[in-house]
Amino acid sequence: MAAPRSSILSRLPAGSRPIAVSTPAQSDATIRRRPSEGSARSASERALEVSRSAKTPADTFGPLYDAVQRAKVFPDNKTFVDLIPRETPDTIMAAFRAESPQTRDQLMAFVGRHFRSQNEVGAKPRLREHIKALWTILAKPPLAVVPGSSSLQLPNTFVVAGGRFNEMYYWDSYFTMLGLKADGEKPLIEAMLGNFMSLVERYGHVPNGTRSYYLTRSQPPFLSFMMDLSDNTDPVINAQRLEVLKTEHAYWMAGSDCLGKDGTCQHVVRMPDGSLLNRYWDARDTPRDESYTIDVATAAEAAPRPAAMVYRDLRAGAESGWDFSSRWLRDSKRLSTIHTTEIVPIDLNSLLFNLERSIARRCASAEDSTCAAKFRRLADARRTAIDKYLWNATEKRFGDWDRSAGRLTASVSSAALYPLFVGLATTLQANETAKLTEARLLAPGGLRTTTVGTSEQWDEPNGWAPLQWIAVQGLDRYNHTALADQLASRWVRTVSGFYDCTGRMVEKYDIESGLAGGGGEYPVQDGFGWTNGVTRALLDRPGIERSIVASCPAK
Repeated sequence: MAAPRSSILSRLPAGSRPIAVSTPAQSDATIRRRPSEGSARSASERALEVSRSAKTPADTFGPLYDAVQRAKVFPDNKTFVDLIPRETPDTIMAAFRAESPQTRDQLMAFVGRHFRSQNEVGAKPRLREHIKALWTILAKPPLAVVPGSSSLQLPNTFVVAGGRFNEMYYWDSYFTMLGLKADGEKPLIEAMLGNFMSLVERYGHVPNGTRSYYLTRSQPPFLSFMMDLSDNTDPVINAQRLEVLKTEHAYWMAGSDCLGKDGTCQHVVRMPDGSLLNRYWDARDTPRDESYTIDVATAAEAAPRPAAMVYRDLRAGAESGWDFSSRWLRDSKRLSTIHTTEIVPIDLNSLLFNLERSIARRCASAEDSTCAAKFRRLADARRTAIDKYLWNATEKRFGDWDRSAGRLTASVSSAALYPLFVGLATTLQANETAKLTEARLLAPGGLRTTTVGTSEQWDEPNGWAPLQWIAVQGLDRYNHTALADQLASRWVRTVSGFYDCTGRMVEKYDIESGLAGGGGEYPVQDGFGWTNGVTRALLDRPGIERSIVASCPAK
């Protein structure tokens, strides 16, 4: 038997139940006048009167309506006309005339400030509460085995980034876990660590992501940082984690025993003085499964350069996490000039320094002095090589080494903050990096990725959550607290402002305008794991929430 209508209504949340609607008496009388009240009226006359009294959005908001629809602010024309005004029409139109928004982004921001969706009941939750609620959406149970599926099996619940990214990614997960830690999600952190340990034990490394087509490469090695978020002190678990870190280190250094005349093999590069550093690399030299047609087109544009070389460099760029950036391009305007495998990057080598230090520390805790001494020597040798090749004393900056040119590339990027993040920079180097950051990388909405504007997503004007965290923590570590506070506040304002306007957390932001970021191979994605994680962790920074101003961004 069907439930009584009243029982369904009673379960609706307050504010979403049907309410009685009264119509102005004059309008009601006009529309419902009977023929007996005067001369008989034709159906067409009545329809015309109804139309005149309707006051549709086009009637009410005239020039605003026209501008929004012509600018295609929304893909569906019905979206705008179904929105609910936050103020009276007169107030909204006065604001429209005063502000005169012209571009699509300006109009979108204006609409966000003055209208809301009918699905929006009451005020949006505070940013903290919204992020906490998203964990249950982004957390996924282990997947069943399906023959032919590209998914890799995981033993535990995992957290996805969101949007088109429905698998677990390596370096994303560390920044996501920062938010889980801040929200007290300790069991989920342990579950994620169990997943990563399982991957290393099965494949010998952490893949780029949990898909079969990601197995030929990794991503920036943050596993030791993830382990530092764990409260688990079980000696058996910690011994297992130490072995996993050793296995990961062996993966990155696997090419050290096969260096050829050109001084490279797999991820390893022999520098001019014989010291060893690392590069991004991929075991395959074919188009990426997930970007097949894009890679084929890029290789064709790069002719007569061998396509296999282009494919390997594209894959290596994907391993870097910065896919793609002018950091990897000879010509910043042309992806076909990518040469990632010729670059010795500052971020990767900083992270491997940290991995070596972490292994040494854990070996010392396990009273394995031989292991501790070995990895301390490796870390010290890497620090010396970084100081020699990846620091330019004349330009006073860290950067990436171009093997073919025999010098640092011209790229100034936020990767320069990694030596501060891991603690390998000297005080002088840290001070100069802080000056560079303030002068060239600090934007209205956070930290610039690079100082070069291109169509690639890891360039200006985009800002990315992980790089904000690296910079803030690195600056803090060397007592540049005021700059770290400024950077953190600007980023949180960007994320909060966009959330206040749209109700969305996105993968990247335009930190010049405060809007969603652009560029790259796909549209900006919602979710979004590392944005949520970094922002949530920064919200615990003293005084940070006082910097939040509830307003929508506008160009």
